[in-house]
Amino acid sequence: MFYTGYLREDKPINNKNSRFSTPINDQIRDKEVRVIAEDGTQLGVMSIQEARQKAQDAELDLVLIAAQAKPPVCRIIDYGKYRYEQLRREKEAKKKQHVTEIKEIRMSPNIDTNDLTTKTAAARKFLEKGDRVKVTLRFRGREMAHMSASAHILTDFANSLQDIAVVDKTPKVEGRTMSLFLVQKK
Repeated sequence: MFYTGYLREDKPINNKNSRFSTPINDQIRDKEVRVIAEDGTQLGVMSIQEARQKAQDAELDLVLIAAQAKPPVCRIIDYGKYRYEQLRREKEAKKKQHVTEIKEIRMSPNIDTNDLTTKTAAARKFLEKGDRVKVTLRFRGREMAHMSASAHILTDFANSLQDIAVVDKTPKVEGRTMSLFLVQKK
């Protein structure tokens, strides 16, 4: 399997547009490279022609592993297998990442106590999953005149969750809303 930069005879591999681009065989432009065999043994520093010939004799590909090294490091391996391993490692790394989302809970200033406990339970569930919670108090019409009197709703909400959450951003007025951010305690 000696790739020359072409998948088929007429179509060149377009490494620049793919998310996985590693120079192989004829695409490597350095004069000297450090070569590692398929089994992991070091073959030493040699010219690129010698390295290509060794890869071709083994019916494998010469893949540039570390371009920044002096001299650059190449490995004699099956390119398809190498590419598969790299993609698998990327997937594993992506699985282990946890993206924290911001979940929003909206309330109005005249919320009833039972509705408040329901919203608190939902916020607790989000916080236990590791998400940030944005608690928003929306004001309409005449409610705008009593914004400061309704600020206690947000502080009571935060106090009811103080066993698992900390206030990340204190209550802040933004137009017709007042919001507060909560994050899980470490």
